[in-house]
Amino acid sequence: MPMGKLLLTLFLLAYLPTLSQSTGPKTYFSESIGQNIRKYRIKAKKAYIRKDEERAQFLFDSLVENVVKGSYLDNFRVSKFSGRRIEMYDFEKPIYLITYASWCTPGIGEIPALNDIVDAYHNEIDFVMLFWGSKKKIRKMKHELNNKITILYVDEKQNRSDFIIRVMKHSLGFPTSFFIDKDKKILDVRRNFFHPYGEDYSTSYNNNYQTYTSGISLLKAALEEK
Repeated sequence: MPMGKLLLTLFLLAYLPTLSQSTGPKTYFSESIGQNIRKYRIKAKKAYIRKDEERAQFLFDSLVENVVKGSYLDNFRVSKFSGRRIEMYDFEKPIYLITYASWCTPGIGEIPALNDIVDAYHNEIDFVMLFWGSKKKIRKMKHELNNKITILYVDEKQNRSDFIIRVMKHSLGFPTSFFIDKDKKILDVRRNFFHPYGEDYSTSYNNNYQTYTSGISLLKAALEEK
């Protein structure tokens, strides 16, 4: 066999298995979480009853690492704050998705840090906040947020039967950040723990800025790989 054909054959033998893996069937978030969420809820509830925060965090991290990461976000519809319905697949960039609630109290430097991050990276990343709760309180917070953040409002009456919405709220909790690449693959899920009350502005801002930057680095690395 001529050397050129031999090299081509060796290349194809090495490349095709990788290609078949990358084009294999996708596992969606609803499917992977649906098979594991009941056991997680039971174990997590027991941990919280015992006030064992370390155990609860371990269970959450294990669920994310072994079940959620690598799955693909299902396409679901919610409303923008204006009332217009939108689908998650309408976002074409990597997504920094934060689930939030109107009764969450942000640290003094949390929103300023987020706004600065959004200003710096909105051309490369879509920033989305998925809100539950009082629309009046959300409207007030919306005025404090960078206008480049897409605010989505979850009406429980409209989304009672939506499995993904229920899992995001009742099982994974909030505030929580989802890091999703442009193909809708979930790279990681992290809980956003509140910083201590009474924290000064500079400390709160720096801590939050570092947290957001870590998420940005994850999304940018995935984007560069693509």
